[in-house]
Amino acid sequence: MERPKKQKKQRRSGTVDRRLWARLTRRWRLLGLFEIGEDHEFYNLTVMMKDGLSAALESAVDQPAQTELTVDDYNKEECQVHEGFEMQTFAGPVFVSLRRALDICERDYQTSLSTDGYLQFISNSKSKADFYLTNDKCYFLKTQNKREVNFLLSNLKKYMEHLDKYPHSLMVRFLGVHRIIIHGGVKKYFIVMQSVFYPDERITARYDVKGCEVGRWTNPPAEDTQRIVVLKDMNFEGQHINLGEHRSWLVRQVQLDSEFLRSLNVLDYSILLAHQPLHLDEIDQNHDLATLVLRTTISVDIETDPTEQEPLKIPATLVEEDSALLQSDQSRGQAHALAEDPVTGTPLQELPHRHSTELQEFHDQNRRLLPEFKNPVHVIDGPELRYFVGVVDIFTVYGLKKRLENLWKRIRFPGRAFSTVSPTAYAQRFSQWAQNHTK
Repeated sequence: MERPKKQKKQRRSGTVDRRLWARLTRRWRLLGLFEIGEDHEFYNLTVMMKDGLSAALESAVDQPAQTELTVDDYNKEECQVHEGFEMQTFAGPVFVSLRRALDICERDYQTSLSTDGYLQFISNSKSKADFYLTNDKCYFLKTQNKREVNFLLSNLKKYMEHLDKYPHSLMVRFLGVHRIIIHGGVKKYFIVMQSVFYPDERITARYDVKGCEVGRWTNPPAEDTQRIVVLKDMNFEGQHINLGEHRSWLVRQVQLDSEFLRSLNVLDYSILLAHQPLHLDEIDQNHDLATLVLRTTISVDIETDPTEQEPLKIPATLVEEDSALLQSDQSRGQAHALAEDPVTGTPLQELPHRHSTELQEFHDQNRRLLPEFKNPVHVIDGPELRYFVGVVDIFTVYGLKKRLENLWKRIRFPGRAFSTVSPTAYAQRFSQWAQNHTK
């Protein structure tokens, strides 16, 4: 009996979908990413994580924005009971506030974390943590021990104050802290972070840099493979982060973030670094004045209001340091005078003056012109390469164990740079690495 055409079409479509999925899965395996399917050891755990996060985040979707965070917000613990497990959420309102500051849509965030299977990332880190990626690769989920979670929550207010003071900080953005209690007594803490390397389709090299040498070499993958390997300090030797006029910004921000971490008495943090070649159209776009105006609007939070009368003067330094267009046949002054808002056609000199304070704070807060990009705080464009940069792994406190380790390593590796040093020495060396490896 002849099969109906519609049924045949559906069958062919399903076969094509399975083939595409199989090819994608094979590619992920080559890259060090593994789909967590039903036969995976972490399948049941990740299903619980997805279901728990979906329910936990639902209340934040339509929640109005909070103008100020309270002590209760930082101490808040919420628990939801599910079949077979419980999901706890810590300091939920604080992380909602941070996500909104990053212009992350709550519904999109919920969808990323609760639909489709997670990917397991196989790390060459010495950490015993498990790493998962959402299927769209926007967010990392990492298991943490109780001490690390308590450290983050006890210093969360300081972390938020640092990001408020320096909105373009390189610090990784923590977006949630949770715990799953599986019936039977198993407890798993995990954090959700914005992925520094997003989107990663064109990234050609990845590094984890601590600013030292002992144990900081990883065998690179063979040239004919696509496997993801995160390289280390010694692999980067002889290279530089070429940022041109943005170099001074990066060096200063590394110093500011290092000083913050020193104040928390921590060490062993890293710069995650990756790069990809810029396409010609991306280089041209970076020099486009219309793009420059939009980036200024994003970075300084300029809003136009026709009721305001006082004109806004876009600082000439913002235009000069980020737009090669102004180096053309026209003089800088002529180009600036002729520049118009690409949306309204209003000359830049006549844009309403609403945020002179923000403009003044632009340099005080070490802001930069953020790229028009999906992950702007971690993306910096140089003349030829796009760099992804973030400071991660901030949970190692310089306590008795690390002090003893420092003593042992001084005997074991005399005259060599190793990771376990005092927070002050670590911050200074970390900043010096940025000085020495940028141009």
